[in-house]
Amino acid sequence: MEVIVIWTESAIAELQNIHDYFAEKAGGSVANKITDTIVDRSLMLEQAPRAGQVEELLKHCIVEVRYLVEGNYKIVYMIDKHLVVILTVFDCRQNPSKLKKKRI
Repeated sequence: MEVIVIWTESAIAELQNIHDYFAEKAGGSVANKITDTIVDRSLMLEQAPRAGQVEELLKHCIVEVRYLVEGNYKIVYMIDKHLVVILTVFDCRQNPSKLKKKRI
């Protein structure tokens, strides 16, 4: 079974925000390394889409939402047949209730 990983616009925007923050605070190469690592981690879902744990904070959603951890970030995703959809990238240093309030 071939699985394709796609990113929602809001997930791409979150990734860009992470990049922009670290580019300003630590420089472009650090920002690139952090965001590249997040993207690379998400690509493992092509081989093992159920590798992540179920996201307990989003059990209220109609679809099953899972996540992978990369550094300080949760890569939050759902599986739809042969698609893995990255919904958001959440900084785990934030209040977890913020994740509950995200539109997913």
